[in-house]
Amino acid sequence: MTQPKRVGSFAEFWPLYVREHRNAGCRMLHFVGSSLSLAVVAIAMATRIEWLLLAPVVGYGVAWTGHYCLEHNRPATFKHPIWSFIADWKMWTLMLVGRMDEEIKRVEAIAVK
Repeated sequence: MTQPKRVGSFAEFWPLYVREHRNAGCRMLHFVGSSLSLAVVAIAMATRIEWLLLAPVVGYGVAWTGHYCLEHNRPATFKHPIWSFIADWKMWTLMLVGRMDEEIKRVEAIAVK
């Protein structure tokens, strides 16, 4: 049995992450979860700092639902937590500006070569 290639950088990780988020519903759940976690952070800063503990629960809870119910894959967070966190926000930003679909096409074109 061959071992999967070790991912050594975020640049190597990003295309893998994108391919694990092909389903538009999964991406939308990530966007909603990340947005809700931002709201929780803002509310916690304005009220009770302890509520910050809810931010990852809310954010990942919503996002992981997309993996289990729509993508039928395991979230990248379990193998690459830091890069996955960074990629979540990169994807959120690309979705916010309407460029994530084009990024998926770009990554898929590279994979074909």
